Amino acid sequence: MNAFEQLKELIENRSDAIAENMSEEDLEQINALLNRISGNADKIAETIAANLSEENKETIKKKAKEVQKNKLNDQELARRQKMNALQEKGIDPFGHAFTRTALSSGIRRDYGEKTAEELAKISAEAVIAGRIMSKRRMGKIGFMHVQDKDGRIQVVVKKQVVGEEVYELFKQSDVGDIIGVRGVVIKTQAGELSVEVREYTHLTKALRPLPEKFHGLTDKEERYRRRYVDLIMNEDSKKTAFLRPLIIKTIREYMDTQGFTEVETPILSNLLTGASARPFITHHNTQDIDMYLRIALELPLKRLLVGGMEAVYEIGRVFRNEGMDLNHNPEFTLMEAYLAYSDLEGMMDLTEGMYTAIAKKLGKMTYHFNGYDINLESPWARVSMTEAIKEKTGIDFRQINDTEECLKLAAEHGIELEAHEKDYGHIINKFFEKYVEETLIQPTFLYGHPLAISPLTKKNPDDPRFVDRFELFIAGAEFANAYTELNNPIDQLERFEEQLKEKDLGNDEANDIDMDFVEALEYGMPPAGGIGYGIDRLCMLFTEQESIRDVLLFPTMKQRGE
Repeated sequence: MNAFEQLKELIENRSDAIAENMSEEDLEQINALLNRISGNADKIAETIAANLSEENKETIKKKAKEVQKNKLNDQELARRQKMNALQEKGIDPFGHAFTRTALSSGIRRDYGEKTAEELAKISAEAVIAGRIMSKRRMGKIGFMHVQDKDGRIQVVVKKQVVGEEVYELFKQSDVGDIIGVRGVVIKTQAGELSVEVREYTHLTKALRPLPEKFHGLTDKEERYRRRYVDLIMNEDSKKTAFLRPLIIKTIREYMDTQGFTEVETPILSNLLTGASARPFITHHNTQDIDMYLRIALELPLKRLLVGGMEAVYEIGRVFRNEGMDLNHNPEFTLMEAYLAYSDLEGMMDLTEGMYTAIAKKLGKMTYHFNGYDINLESPWARVSMTEAIKEKTGIDFRQINDTEECLKLAAEHGIELEAHEKDYGHIINKFFEKYVEETLIQPTFLYGHPLAISPLTKKNPDDPRFVDRFELFIAGAEFANAYTELNNPIDQLERFEEQLKEKDLGNDEANDIDMDFVEALEYGMPPAGGIGYGIDRLCMLFTEQESIRDVLLFPTMKQRGE
């Protein structure tokens, strides 16, 4: 009985039950049979439809179209046949544990400079494992490039050495398969460092062929969606993937040497606090309450200063329900650090030291980023926001006190304002964003922010319209945000109340009032400096990538077709 007859019999025997309520088992059987019949899905769907209800007719037609769309191509069919052939030989196509003794990098390091004659005398054995990335045969000799996490190395398979059976196993392998090899390190006549096979072990059958090309502008969306293929095919992507954890490890080492303690704080919160951002909202079933995914790390860490931990930091994911572009992803990695008895100047010194430590670890002080060569050598520029605006526009906001005058200047310069932005502080910030921000190329500490845009920062003692805060700008982008921390509970409560007024005016990024935090401050928090670093953007700089998606292994993507 052929596949079509089996399908017809299934429908005839089960038509009544299917018409009432098609089960998942029935769908699975139908799909399995459709997969065995190439090119006849539409015809089969029509036959099935004669035995089904109207609702289930549409279900089967849809399934048939999916089968047509997703049916296996010739290469995929051939690989499945090879998978079956392995099973018939008693070889598990998807393998078992394999103990290797060397990586490609170690072989190159230890033997790369030796001659063929020296290697012949040493007869050094290596056991390696990895993915076949290329393969060719010349009569009774085969060549492969096998890729592990560190790179590729050539493998040589000689029929007279491994025997007919093993050589046949090699012949039936495909690019993309994963194998294990025990062999001797040699150099070929062409001078290529290689491993000559003594034992050959099949480990994993690749049922899909690797793409011939998987890089460049036209493939970027698919690279991000299928990062696993990108890492196989793109050495730059793999390098970045390994550089990021090295950078974060270096940050931890630096912070530890500065006397900081790494901590963890909650991701879920009842309140929207710590930054100006729109949140993701989730629901706690047991308590039957909505909760926010955190948008910042700040307030729990400052509670720890109250508790006496004095120097704390956290590296963790935060979530902001905002747009996606080259510099932004809805979930990203933030580091915040707080140091008792420090201030804005202390955070500047900490930051320069940390960036310098990373640069030295990576072996250079200049990085090409966003079209600029960024020099991280100290000292970095330090400039106030009002001075920078004055330099670009001639307007000295330090000498202006009248809100009406500020509104007039904004109108004259084509600056549009939301209802909650029609005040002194927001207007200054709008001028900065329009005229200054993109001009700050080399590392620059921009300090002296207006009070209105800094609800958690201590006021400047000389001019309370401003706060002791800085942002680090590199190549026109913000890389860090730091404060002399506000530790006055009365002032803090007033700032929270001002945020509620902004929320009433339409600012959906305004903070809630966190009364527990105010209470914590009432117990007394020492004077402190605090800073937040965007770790993803920092990694973009040190890996010289232009998009945040290149430093996130799994960035948030739009649905296909959008």
